Amino acid sequence: MTLLSSTAPLRSALAQALSERPFALRFWDGSEIAATEPGGPTITVRSPTAIAHLLRAPGQLGLGRAYVSGALEVDDLDGLLGLLEGFSAPKLDRAQRARLALAAVRACGLCLPPRVPESELRPRGRRHSRERDLRAVRHHYDISNELFALFLDRSMTYSCAIFSRGARTLEEAQEAKLDLICRKLDLREGERMLDVGCGWGSMLLHAARNYGVRALGITASPAQARLAAERVRAAGLAEQIEVRLADYRDLAGERFDAISSIGMVEHVGAVQIDDYAARLQALLRPGGRLLNHGIARLRHGDPEAGPFSERYVFPDAAPLHLSRILSALERAGLIVRHVEGFAEDYATTLAHWAERLEQSRERAVAIAGAERIRVLRLYLRVARAGFRSGFLSVYQVLCAAPPSAQASVDFDHPPIPLPLS
Repeated sequence: MTLLSSTAPLRSALAQALSERPFALRFWDGSEIAATEPGGPTITVRSPTAIAHLLRAPGQLGLGRAYVSGALEVDDLDGLLGLLEGFSAPKLDRAQRARLALAAVRACGLCLPPRVPESELRPRGRRHSRERDLRAVRHHYDISNELFALFLDRSMTYSCAIFSRGARTLEEAQEAKLDLICRKLDLREGERMLDVGCGWGSMLLHAARNYGVRALGITASPAQARLAAERVRAAGLAEQIEVRLADYRDLAGERFDAISSIGMVEHVGAVQIDDYAARLQALLRPGGRLLNHGIARLRHGDPEAGPFSERYVFPDAAPLHLSRILSALERAGLIVRHVEGFAEDYATTLAHWAERLEQSRERAVAIAGAERIRVLRLYLRVARAGFRSGFLSVYQVLCAAPPSAQASVDFDHPPIPLPLS
């Protein structure tokens, strides 16, 4: 027990500040502040460390640290997040804030500042430099291939599945997404295709098997690259598919008929988006096609990402507005042909992932540790709420490079097939 601590002043201050609260608060000494509405979830403050985290970093980051470290627990995470979507904490005046702060200090007693959880990453160096991007990517994707296999579908596709066209299972919905991208790109046998941020190779395998393309996939994650290459060899497609451990900025002098970028643009950032679009355009042959599939923010004025995501989930990831992505593609000289949104599909995808993770939660903790799994459980639910609330969407943007002056148009096989349904 921390010396000279007492929760009584904090309980009194919180009860006054939160006169209406759809949740209960339980403290490490067994005391409790009851919910003002029946049936709500209970937030358990397991030790003074949780309060100390909030004092050290008030707001989202402190709460996140307390939760990730296990000092703060919730008996019904889905229920709490559902309640918080419609809950607005009352605004406190200066005197109320001071009273809460003093009560929090009293609750902590005499204790050392808490250690930051081991799973927190504080990116250093120039934002979106190669070195910093590499650390950020590996922080998320190199946890464990086995962990991702617990909650993804059999194809190991870590992006929005498409349920809205009749798919019933996650496997069907991911195959529908991959095939839709291939059809939008109008892939033809023998063409050369690039998949930027290829993950564990699902797009490469689908395109090579079903459309006969020769494909190159690049990823900055060594763990992804190893498993993707193994899957390619196991499928007998090593002559058609190459998996390369590389940054998109490493590609130069190569040419492709089609490029897919799935779940990659979120990691590029505002400072690099124009360069990213220009580099992809330079890799396309005249008349080549590009499909960019990525998350975008919907509301202007909101921050790119909160501090919890920045430190624990996707460091430096910054979903841009669709208008900014389109502007970059157009500035690069690409012609935008088609835009389609799939927000509700992504919300459904995240619900499937969260359910699968819960079913294998014990194994997940054994693989990656309790901190990482707390982060993942919270991320999947908060992201789902973001797509349902109108904060985020995901868009497929189909573009084409201008044809050369000498190129002829094949009217029997137009480069952009319509309709796209």
